[in-house]
Amino acid sequence: MPLRSKTFIETYQEDLSLFRTIWVKFWMTILLIGIIIFPFMVGRYTLYTINLAGIYIIGAIGLNILTGYTGQISIGHAAFIAIGSYATTILGERVALPFYMIIPLSGVIATFIGVLVGLPCLRLRGLYLAMATMSFGIIVQYILFQWEGLTHGALGMAAPSIMFLGFKVDSDRKFYFLITVIVFLLGFAAKNMMRMKIGRAFVAIRDRDIAADVIGVDLTRYKVMAFGISSFYAGVSGSLFAYYTTHVNPEYYTIFLSVEYLAMIIVGGMGSILGSILGALFIGVVPEWLRIFFGFLNNTFHLSGLVFTQQLKVITYGVLIILFLIFESGGLSAIWQRIKTSCKSWPFTY
Repeated sequence: MPLRSKTFIETYQEDLSLFRTIWVKFWMTILLIGIIIFPFMVGRYTLYTINLAGIYIIGAIGLNILTGYTGQISIGHAAFIAIGSYATTILGERVALPFYMIIPLSGVIATFIGVLVGLPCLRLRGLYLAMATMSFGIIVQYILFQWEGLTHGALGMAAPSIMFLGFKVDSDRKFYFLITVIVFLLGFAAKNMMRMKIGRAFVAIRDRDIAADVIGVDLTRYKVMAFGISSFYAGVSGSLFAYYTTHVNPEYYTIFLSVEYLAMIIVGGMGSILGSILGALFIGVVPEWLRIFFGFLNNTFHLSGLVFTQQLKVITYGVLIILFLIFESGGLSAIWQRIKTSCKSWPFTY
C-alpha cells in the first residue's frame, strides 16, 4: 500500500488555501453531507442539545479571539451575550425589525459596548484585566435586574419569533439549519481573519506585546479591535439564544456562564478555531451525560437525593479546566492534531 507523502506547497495561493489536497476536500464533503442528514437521524432532545452547542460555538470563537489569540483574559463574556439577547428582544418588540437585521444589529450593539469596555482596559493585563471584565459582567447583570422599564427586571422578556419568506422558524430542525449556517459563516470568517494581518497582530500581542509594539504593531488599535470582534460574536450568540429559547432572563447571564465559556476554550484549545468548536460541543454535552449518569445511579441504587445541580455543574467545569491545564494544555484540538499526524505517518511513529 503506497504511503501518502507530505503535501508540497509551490505557490502562495496553495499556502493560503483552506483545503490543500483532494483528500481534505473529500472528507469535508463527507462532513457536509453528515451535517445535512444529522437532524433527520436523531431525536428532538439530542437536536436541542446540539443546537445549544452550536450557539455556544459562536460565543466560544469570540472569546477565543480575545483570550486565546490576543491574550486578553475576560471573565465578563456573559455580559456581552446578555447584551445581544436583550438587544434582540427589544428590537423585535419595539422596532419590529426582521430577524436577518436584528441578529447582526445585536452583534453591532455588543461591539459598541465592547469597544467602550476595551478602551479603559488597555493598560490592564492578567489578573487585573480579569477582575475588570468580571466587574463589568456583574454591573450588566445588576442593570438588567434593576432597569425594569427596559428589561422587565427579574420577569425577563419574551423573544420575538423568526419569520422568513412567510414561514415561521419554530422547530428544532429549522433552527438547526439556521444555526449551522451562521456558525459556518462566522467560523469561516474567524479562520480567515486569523490568517490575515489582524490575526498575526493578535498573536504577536499575546506572545510579547512589548516586542510587538517595537516592530510597529499598534497595541491600542488591535486590543480594542479584539474586544470589539469578541463582543460581536458574543452578541450574535446571545441573539440566537434569545430566538431559540424564546425568553431571556437576567438570572441566566451570571459569572458562571462566563466560566462555562472559559472552560470551552481551555478544554477545546486556546488559540484555535477548531478548539472553540470542539470545546463548545464537549462542554455542551457533558452536563447531559452527567444528568443521564446521575439518573442511572438514582434508579440503580435508589439515591433520591443525588441531583445534578447548577453548583455541581460549575464544579465539573472547574475540574475539567484543571485537568486539561495539567495534562493537555493544548486541549482537544491538540489531541486531534496528534491523531491526524499518527494516521498520516502510520505504520511509522515519526
